Amino acid sequence: MMAYKYPDAVLMVFCKAPVAGQVKTRLYTEISPEAAAQLQMELANNLLQWAAASQLCPVQLWCSPSDKHEFFSRCAEAYPITLQVQQGADLGERMHHAFCQALGRYPKAILIGCDCPSLNKADLEEALTHLNPQTDCVLAPAEDGGYVLIGLKQAHPELFDNMPWGSAEIAALTRSRIKRYNLSHHELKQQWDLDTPQDLRRYQAFIQGQQGKV
Repeated sequence: MMAYKYPDAVLMVFCKAPVAGQVKTRLYTEISPEAAAQLQMELANNLLQWAAASQLCPVQLWCSPSDKHEFFSRCAEAYPITLQVQQGADLGERMHHAFCQALGRYPKAILIGCDCPSLNKADLEEALTHLNPQTDCVLAPAEDGGYVLIGLKQAHPELFDNMPWGSAEIAALTRSRIKRYNLSHHELKQQWDLDTPQDLRRYQAFIQGQQGKV
C-alpha cells in the first residue's frame, strides 16, 4: 500500500470522457474534434502522472458521463487511482456530490479539473498544507474569472448552488459566498486553464518549454 504524505486528504480530478465532438469544442476553429479529444487525453494523463507520482495523497478520477470509456479504464490501469462517477444535473451539483462522497471517508478533499496545465505538485501541497484547522476552504483562481482548484473540510452546498458556471464571475461569486457564510479561506496563485485557441497556443509553448528543460 502506498505511503502518502497527507493520508487524511484526497485529490478528486474531474474529467469528461474524451469523445470527439463533445470535448474542447471551443478549439474546433484551430484543431479537429478528434485532435481535441486527443488533447483531452494528453492533459488528463499529464495531470494524473504528476499527481500520482507526488504521493501526496490518494487520487480519484471522477468520470463523466460514466466510467465506461476505455480511456478511464486505461488510466485506472496506468496509475494508482480509483474511478468515481460524477452525479448531478449541473457542474455545481456534481462538485457538491463529489465532496459529500469524499468527505465521508477523508477529513479533507481537493477538487480540480483535468485541463489546467499550470497546476503542479507544489500547488497541490500548498493547498493540502493550508487546509488546516484555521482554514475552511482553499481556492486557486483562474485568469478567466473561474477557479481551477477548490478544497474543503466540510461540504458547503452554498458554494455551488445556482452558480453561472462558465462565466467570468465564478471566482468572485465564490469569494463573496465564502465571506457571507463566515468561512476562512486561503488562495493559491492565479492559474490558467485550456479552453480557447489562445490557451492552446500558450499550452503548446508551455510544453515546448518543459521539453527544453529536460
